[in-house]
Amino acid sequence: MVAKSKQKSSSHRILVVDDHPIVRRGLRQLVSGEPNLEVVGEAEDVNQALDQFDATRPDLVIVDLSLKEGHGLDLIAEIKSRDRRTKILVSSMHDESLFAERVLRAGALGYISKQESPDELLRAICHVLSGEIYLSSRMANRLLGRLVGGESLDQDPIERLSDRELEVFEMIGQGLRTKQIAQSLDLSPKTIEAHREKIKTKLNLTNGTELSREATQWVLENG
Repeated sequence: MVAKSKQKSSSHRILVVDDHPIVRRGLRQLVSGEPNLEVVGEAEDVNQALDQFDATRPDLVIVDLSLKEGHGLDLIAEIKSRDRRTKILVSSMHDESLFAERVLRAGALGYISKQESPDELLRAICHVLSGEIYLSSRMANRLLGRLVGGESLDQDPIERLSDRELEVFEMIGQGLRTKQIAQSLDLSPKTIEAHREKIKTKLNLTNGTELSREATQWVLENG
């Protein structure tokens, strides 16, 4: 009994935030198989995640970007505002080249695609728990290239969108109306309309129909 207690006390505490129950269960099973890792909570949206975070105070939060309510980028920023010491790893199907820099800027230490193997996910978890940045080698090289001025990350027009504009763009592609987006992001409909106009300008779209079509196609390709 004593040995078991010592092992538990030395475990890294992990909170899993994903809107798919099957994914959460898979992550729990994977993490539970490691002697020094322990899942202490699960959540499917931002509010649940923050409640679980306050209740469990995990060492690491594994976050998907697309959540049932709210967005992973907002959750990352809020967690870091509550406790700067908390490590965050993003696990998502979204394009790493578009989101990796955004999640690092928000406060996460790593980004891993859900297409990677379980072993690679465990390596990513270990990297982030050690305070190291985890990215794919391709993305790490791209960011290094940007630092030395050898490559720009602004080749895709979508990359010109701010974090908030990208969230709105994604929700438009998911079929949400302005009022629904405003409610989900806790913003006014007028603010969402302003974001819609800025998105159309940055993507050179002339009307709402083109915006909806472009956003829907992007979600289908990146969701």
